[in-house]
Amino acid sequence: MIQQQYPSQLLEKAVSEFSKLPGIGRKTALRLVLWMLRQDDADVEQFAEAVHRLKHEVKYCHTCHNISDSDVCPICADPRRDASTVCVVENIQDVMAIENTQQFHGLYHVLGGIISPMDGIGPSDIEIDSLVERVADGGIQEVILALSPTMEGDTTNFYIYRKLAAFDVRISVIARGVAVGNELEYTDEVTLGRSIANRTLFEDK
Repeated sequence: MIQQQYPSQLLEKAVSEFSKLPGIGRKTALRLVLWMLRQDDADVEQFAEAVHRLKHEVKYCHTCHNISDSDVCPICADPRRDASTVCVVENIQDVMAIENTQQFHGLYHVLGGIISPMDGIGPSDIEIDSLVERVADGGIQEVILALSPTMEGDTTNFYIYRKLAAFDVRISVIARGVAVGNELEYTDEVTLGRSIANRTLFEDK
């Protein structure tokens, strides 16, 4: 393959940085960089400031580990939410996907990943211990395991189930309306909403 030649080292550097983004190849990165060059200085500076502030000022909720502008996210701080029900998800995108269904009114717990020995991710690398602590503190009546129905997701579900088995808490799992092997964040809202509403006890799987 012929290495593309750039007329400017600054252009080449910018393309290299943009191409580090997920799903962005060098051709798409070049289009984005050239588009930015055509924008007003104020717009580009606003873009750069937004990225800088995101990196340095964004927080993670002390309770559920969701992204937030403060120490406690708006969902955890909302007194209208059902604090007795906690939905366990893999990542921030899954919180957004479930919220879009408008079928769940409890709280969340973001693991920040799932157990995947092939990728070197074990139970201690994700937020399982903090989930156990939340349940141990009392007040939680149901934990919904809403992880993607993949082998890694099922492994994580089972591990969490074993960790919480000693507590007097209902442990349920989302219905298999979500196709096996699918990522939760890419499931349509209707199917995901029904999967939450029609959840079943984990032990009945």
